[in-house]
Amino acid sequence: MRSKGKGDEMNNARDQQLASTFVSLADTLVANFDVLDFLGLLTERAVDLLDVDAAGVILSDQRGGWRPTAGSSEQAELIEVLAAQTRQGPCLDCVRSGVTVASADLGAESDRWPDFAPAAVNAGFRAACAVPMRLREDVIGALTLLGTSPVAIDEASVALGQALADIATIGILQQRAIRHDEVVSEQLQATLHHRTVVEEAKGVLAEVGGLDMHRAYLALRDYARTHQLRLSEVARDIATSVLDPHELVTGTTDVSRP
Repeated sequence: MRSKGKGDEMNNARDQQLASTFVSLADTLVANFDVLDFLGLLTERAVDLLDVDAAGVILSDQRGGWRPTAGSSEQAELIEVLAAQTRQGPCLDCVRSGVTVASADLGAESDRWPDFAPAAVNAGFRAACAVPMRLREDVIGALTLLGTSPVAIDEASVALGQALADIATIGILQQRAIRHDEVVSEQLQATLHHRTVVEEAKGVLAEVGGLDMHRAYLALRDYARTHQLRLSEVARDIATSVLDPHELVTGTTDVSRP
């Protein structure tokens, strides 16, 4: 019998992490469903599980446009790339076509995406793959996977990324069944509004605690989870001064600064 090697242990650990991810995502699909926290978890776990360096989600604004909603990091470089691809790039092509769109080397895509490709490369990303968030003919957004090397994102990562995107789509669309008096377009509009409030709250926490935007987001998210509150509710209370920001940043330091 072949002895268990390091590769087997790594595969087992990954399988356990994958199972834990699906359980964690499924566990959020309850009446008190927080779309922003859910999508944030989705992008974080995508980076943990897949052979990618960053991930992000854009959603339809139900008015013919697309807006960034969640990212695996709140660092400015990634946020700027996610914002840029709502105007041009693999993600926009993906939501328009409803199929996966990929590039193995964004440095060679200046003709295809003259604005997006240079912006992504300047931010340190060289490969991208966008998978649709769709249920039958209903495309509500896309999950984008990004790599820092000019190498195609492998098929296994793309397939698993699509599975994660499918879970997210079902999680969002199932609210239509849970809340009979609320249509999906209204929910998505509310989600995008909440994202704006989260940005405001991040700014407040960054200023008060001397944090970068990613650390500010983590402080916001961790407080919400610890107190079993919605991310959007905590963000609103910070933005409107109902909640003291010092309560969230006490003991939190910005490791990116000297």
